[in-house]
Amino acid sequence: MDPDAEVDFDFSPFLIRYKSGRVRRLMGTSRVPASADAATGVTSRDVSIDAAAGLAARLYIPTDVLDDKPGEEKQKLPLLVYFHGGAFAVHSAFSAQHFRFLNALVSAARVVAVSVDYRLAPEHPVPAAYDDAWAALRWAVAASSAARSDLDDPWLSAHGDAARLFVAGDSAGANIAHNVTLRAGGGDGDGGLPGGARIEGMVLLHPYFRGEELLPSEGTDPRFLERAERTWGFVSGGRYGLDHPFINPAVMPAAEWAKLGCRRALVTVAGLDTLSDRGRRYVEALRGSGAWAGEEALLYETEGEGHAYFIDKSGGGGEKAKMEIAAVASFINRQS
Repeated sequence: MDPDAEVDFDFSPFLIRYKSGRVRRLMGTSRVPASADAATGVTSRDVSIDAAAGLAARLYIPTDVLDDKPGEEKQKLPLLVYFHGGAFAVHSAFSAQHFRFLNALVSAARVVAVSVDYRLAPEHPVPAAYDDAWAALRWAVAASSAARSDLDDPWLSAHGDAARLFVAGDSAGANIAHNVTLRAGGGDGDGGLPGGARIEGMVLLHPYFRGEELLPSEGTDPRFLERAERTWGFVSGGRYGLDHPFINPAVMPAAEWAKLGCRRALVTVAGLDTLSDRGRRYVEALRGSGAWAGEEALLYETEGEGHAYFIDKSGGGGEKAKMEIAAVASFINRQS
């Protein structure tokens, strides 16, 4: 049989990998160009962070901020570094769904956002996404402080405020945001962020976490656990089990939460999402660790909706999506 047609791993509805190594993505491959979005009043453009590594991002900013008059002081906005979802395997920073969502979020929160286009599994298994996310976060902070001329970006240097730094993501992107925030706390010897910057807030939207023991929202069918093990093994190259802290942070010793380098945290879950109890357990573990130096860990719940519903419903059709975006905007802009 032709190895280019024989299935090696069926990761439907996301992708299929064949025996030859060829990967056919079934969704998340279409891209939309950056633009000025009149409906939300947000302008976007694409940048290369590391051309050699293929690391890129899409920047978003409220359009009116770009209308500063010559000689006027530039308006500084919170800096949001965002990681898209897609099971570590599909979508990009340039997908139509995330373009709509980021336009809506940037409009509501009044931030300058860096949406990171990280490498995807299985071609680049975890922790490649974490490494790209960390590099992009460091770049965004350095560019916002204009500490190095070779990193200077006109939007970030003029309008990004690294003293109001937030990281966020949905689903697998939320998993990435958590793991990058651990790095920012110095948990792996990476040296922290440029200029001693600290993450003010971390936002995990329906985070993709699992574990070797089923939680109530995941049901009781052992086949669910088997599929979770197969899919996580697939995107991580078989290097990490379901109780590795990358995918199940609740198993970390309490003292390890001290490395979570953010002052505030917001986790959102949905009632019909099998991942919902993982998000709840994350907040419980963070609050109960006794080691985290942060000030608050908030949980936002939406009943009657499924996983990452807000991505598809952020284009103007869903009141619950608007409420979730408003909750994130309030979290970012609340002064404490």
